[in-house]
Amino acid sequence: MNVLFVLGVALALAMDAFAVAVGLSLAGDGLRGAQSLRLAFHFGLFQFMMPIAGWAAGQTVIKLIAAYDHWIAAGLLVFVGGKMIVESFHKEERIERKPPDVTRGFSLILLSVATSLDALAVGLSFGALRVPILLPAAVIGVVCFTVTLAGTKIGPLLGKLAGKWAEIAGGIVLLLIAVKILVDHL
Repeated sequence: MNVLFVLGVALALAMDAFAVAVGLSLAGDGLRGAQSLRLAFHFGLFQFMMPIAGWAAGQTVIKLIAAYDHWIAAGLLVFVGGKMIVESFHKEERIERKPPDVTRGFSLILLSVATSLDALAVGLSFGALRVPILLPAAVIGVVCFTVTLAGTKIGPLLGKLAGKWAEIAGGIVLLLIAVKILVDHL
């Protein structure tokens, strides 16, 4: 398989992860180093695993979820984005308690799944073309890791421009990605 083709697919798949990383890091001082690495690692790992799962699943399983995958991804993004917007209006309460870390636990898994569902379909396509999957999946994972890490560094710069509206802007970015996913599947 052509290396440029695989890199192009990897970049295309990583764009949702990049936008989510920017959105999550808009608020405050952005994500700390460990948080950025954790987010990038999980996004990259899921982008690596999903094409393999799609390749292995075959035509029958994909047919069962293909009609719903975009709804699942959009729903997860709406949940996290909406939560960010709602929490932005309760900043005074959050100053007294530690704000939740979206790079841990259930939120991290939700975001990782939401940003990697398209990679599942790519894996199915590679399987249908009888393309070996491990090298393309590794490239997809590494590119996603790198692009996500870049997004976590760009977010705080944009957050400084957005000021106190940064967390709301981050939530809106996630909601817009959800809308984009739904529009693309209409």
